[in-house]
Amino acid sequence: MELSTTYMGLPLASPLVPSASPLTMDMDTIRRLADAGAGAVVLGSLFAEQIEHDARELDHYLQYGADRFAESLSYFPEADDYRLGAEDYLEHIARAREAVDVPIIASLNGISMKSWVAYAEKIVEAGAHALELNVYYLPTIPSLTASQVEDVHVGVLSAVRQAVQQRIPVAVKLSPFFTNLTTVAQAMAEAGADALVLFNRFYQPDIDPTKLEVVSRAQLSTSADSLLPLRWIAILYGRVKASLAATGGIHTGQDAAKMIMAGADVAMLCSALLQNGPEHLLAVRDELVGVMETHGYASVAEMKGVMSQKNCPEPSAYERAHYIRALTSYGMTATFE
Repeated sequence: MELSTTYMGLPLASPLVPSASPLTMDMDTIRRLADAGAGAVVLGSLFAEQIEHDARELDHYLQYGADRFAESLSYFPEADDYRLGAEDYLEHIARAREAVDVPIIASLNGISMKSWVAYAEKIVEAGAHALELNVYYLPTIPSLTASQVEDVHVGVLSAVRQAVQQRIPVAVKLSPFFTNLTTVAQAMAEAGADALVLFNRFYQPDIDPTKLEVVSRAQLSTSADSLLPLRWIAILYGRVKASLAATGGIHTGQDAAKMIMAGADVAMLCSALLQNGPEHLLAVRDELVGVMETHGYASVAEMKGVMSQKNCPEPSAYERAHYIRALTSYGMTATFE
């Protein structure tokens, strides 16, 4: 069975890629992931807060909103140890590249344009095979238009792309919250994105009604969360000149197979590995191979995109018509059961 794939120009032995998480900030775990068959490894993000603020100023960021990022779960160190985080991250890239034979993808989560560009260059120098831009921008100004929000994302990519030039490929991890995601995806590809990672899964603040406090409750994904990226990868496949990576809700080999059938070049895992450990990747791989054998696919390339909107026997299934049918079907089931 041929599991090899190509992701933003990088040849991978497998489409299964651990995404940015606390797991990939540990060197021994990176080795275990590679041994379990990871096609590449995305390191946990280097946050702009690590770059630009001293330990005292960072306390605000650590207490407010750090857990909005799935990958930051249990990652941030104590404030006293936080000062050297940025330089340590660059060393981590170099050590990871030496430790394993799979591509190492750095992840940068910046706020200011200056920090994005400065550390993108340093990440290249540290030896990363590729860079993933983890863009999180929450527009709260009423006068800000949708196009202006999109311009912020494209501007960040353009600046980083210019800084690293063609030395390494650049991926953008997007939010699903755009007015027209297809337009944004095409704009990103035209601005130089080698890959689009769908989607960034943010943790939302909660309220403790007893203590009257705003709290951050980290919740890992389930397979049900995979439906949103699956739908949009199926729609974007063949429409954008960029690799597509699926992330969010991929827990099983069947989850991964569905993403590839929709058109993904790689399926990224986070919560499943946090819950079950690095060796869970072996079980996912075996199940993926089982799905391929059942349907007679000899390779990932042969299976990719067969159920995309472009190739699906019923393209409308990804649009509004199927939504109405699903509601009607559920109502009939509920009535007769």
